[in-house]
Amino acid sequence: MNAERFLCAEQARARQDSIAGTAAPTRTWLLIEYRGRWPFEGFSGLDIDLATKIDVTSAAQSVGARVLLIRRPGRVDHDRPQRWAVLTHDRDGIGRQTWGTWQGEDDLAAIPDAFEVPGQAGLPSPLLVCTHGLHDTCCAIRGRPVAAALADRWPELTWECSHVGGDRFAANLVVAPDGVYYGEVDPDQAIAVIEDQLADRIGPEHLRGYTTLTPPQQVAVIEALRAYGPAGRYAWRVLDTARHGDRWTIHLAGRAPLPARVEVELIAERTAAHRLTCRAHQAASVINYRPAGIRELPGVTS
Repeated sequence: MNAERFLCAEQARARQDSIAGTAAPTRTWLLIEYRGRWPFEGFSGLDIDLATKIDVTSAAQSVGARVLLIRRPGRVDHDRPQRWAVLTHDRDGIGRQTWGTWQGEDDLAAIPDAFEVPGQAGLPSPLLVCTHGLHDTCCAIRGRPVAAALADRWPELTWECSHVGGDRFAANLVVAPDGVYYGEVDPDQAIAVIEDQLADRIGPEHLRGYTTLTPPQQVAVIEALRAYGPAGRYAWRVLDTARHGDRWTIHLAGRAPLPARVEVELIAERTAAHRLTCRAHQAASVINYRPAGIRELPGVTS
């Protein structure tokens, strides 16, 4: 590898960029398997019928869905139809999935209607690893080994996917529709975090956040996990969020045996400007939420 080549993930780790609070908020995903070359723009850049792309994209936008291209790691089985899925995280915390197949572009016309049906609950969640090399080199370099390792362990659940955001935190791993983002994982770490998640024991080390929460709320939950130990996906619930200038106060309710209620204080800070992706031509800064304290509230019991 060229020693002078700029790799955003290496630079971010050297700077110790914070990954907390960087999960892109959403409750719905549209996954479309595509075995050809993924363009930089993802689905919108595919060489398929324009009217079909507009119909699918408009339906996704109407519900705030994130559209991702997916493919299986390793060898491609061209004998089976390609798949698509609508994954939804309900307000009640239930994950729902609707799956279909497509061979010709006309088959994609079924996708808009899938946003109108509730989907099946109780299915195991897909594991999505960003390997979108044309979008960012680090996603391919770091993502593909992670996808391969997960596929060896969970072959039916693991997919490579297109851009999920936060290229500098590669390898990025998303569990959907649970809405859990992990970053800066290597193959062994990825297996460990998924084993823990399947055991309903999520830790803070590689957690970027939960997509059902705003960035400050994501950071507050991560701080609670640091303070009180790994816990289930729904062990902490956001009660209220208040902002006063650059300071945030967030109250969380814990599920027993965790504290019944805690208060997390955060300070919003703008970072220095850096090149944040491999393809970036200019430096940019971001907002981090620095923890300023966490405390149990007295007089509250489970």
